[in-house]
Amino acid sequence: MEADILITDTLLLPDPGQDTFIPSGCVAICGATITYAGPMENYNGPRAKQTIDGRGLLTMPGLINLHGHAPMTLFRGLADDLELTDWLENHIFPAEAKHVNTEMAYWCSTLAAAEMILSGTTTTADGYFFETEVARAFADAGLRAVAAQGIIDFPAPGVEAPEKNIAAAAAFLDRWQGKNPLIRPALFSHSPYSCSNETLLKAKQLARERGVKLFIHVAETKHEISMIREPLGPTPVQHLHGLGILDADTICVHCVWTDARDMDILSGQGSPVVICPQSNLKLASGMANLPLMLEKGVRVGLGTDGCASNNGLDMFREMDICAKIQKLKTLDPVATPANKVLDLATTKGALISGFPGHSATLAPGKPADLIMLDLVQPHLTPLYTADLLVYAASGADVRTVIINGRIILEQGRLLSINIDETLEQVRTMACAVLQ
Repeated sequence: MEADILITDTLLLPDPGQDTFIPSGCVAICGATITYAGPMENYNGPRAKQTIDGRGLLTMPGLINLHGHAPMTLFRGLADDLELTDWLENHIFPAEAKHVNTEMAYWCSTLAAAEMILSGTTTTADGYFFETEVARAFADAGLRAVAAQGIIDFPAPGVEAPEKNIAAAAAFLDRWQGKNPLIRPALFSHSPYSCSNETLLKAKQLARERGVKLFIHVAETKHEISMIREPLGPTPVQHLHGLGILDADTICVHCVWTDARDMDILSGQGSPVVICPQSNLKLASGMANLPLMLEKGVRVGLGTDGCASNNGLDMFREMDICAKIQKLKTLDPVATPANKVLDLATTKGALISGFPGHSATLAPGKPADLIMLDLVQPHLTPLYTADLLVYAASGADVRTVIINGRIILEQGRLLSINIDETLEQVRTMACAVLQ
């Protein structure tokens, strides 16, 4: 059978966690699946409908961005240099109340999808309101995504009556569950301080009944426990544990202010954690203790958070900051080696995302999600190990992106998104924000 795509003569990094390059590699893709990934000299498969010359390029699995709020690209740079509570209550929440609608959610999510694809992200996890429009934008863009409908105990965009938040979430699951192989619907309870215990329990019950993941912001700030109504423990993690909602399908985002007991609970329950270093730095929320999390056996992934608290969605930039800030925090240059951070942004992140068979490795039978970087550049020369991808590469180095066997970005040109129309739509909306 003829292959659909054949990548030839490329520097191949099939498993980022192993840091082993194949100097003259080859990848064959049939449909949505990889049929061969290995040395060019060993390939004896069929010719392909399309051949990509990989000379001067690195081919590797795509990056996994496990936390974002895609529509918030509209608020990029709107309220910088503020503390989290001030940022949320006095700037972001009012802006959302005024400007978030279905059109905004679709076009701003399309912009986020374009930014992520251009910088090498092939899978993302998002949580926001009007999430059907977010999912539609990602589906149109060809981006693999876990899209989570927001749940909060306040009037929210698209859900003006808080008592209808669970019903709205259920309707979202009805709309998307099993409808698109690239979109997995989920739920996003904003935080323990913005959702009552009753709401959290109902959200988790719904998630369990439907077999979907529940995302939640946890322990992002030092004083978060004082904001929780009826806390069931001395920390946000222990509060959630007391409610009985921590398990392998409850994904805790941030976990900056967690102690050893919290990490033991997270590890014991199998609850993954997604850390967002740049967002935490910008908001001066603190820094998650990544070395201790890994030592305790906590499953960890990496995310950018939204553009309003990060300003960018480049996972290469996120990896660089993640590795370096842990060294500064611990005064230990080997606190979190680059290869471990790259593993979080690929293999570990893919496993947390929950797509069947998805492991962010290039091997026969795996989903064909990969990126190709231009190596013929001063800042990537020489390339001895994959560590340089963390410390020197950037999203601007990405030339080609393939998701589920489909070429989405070709030689730096987006094929699935009309970027000029998208930019114009978002710029028009931004003018209204400034009025």
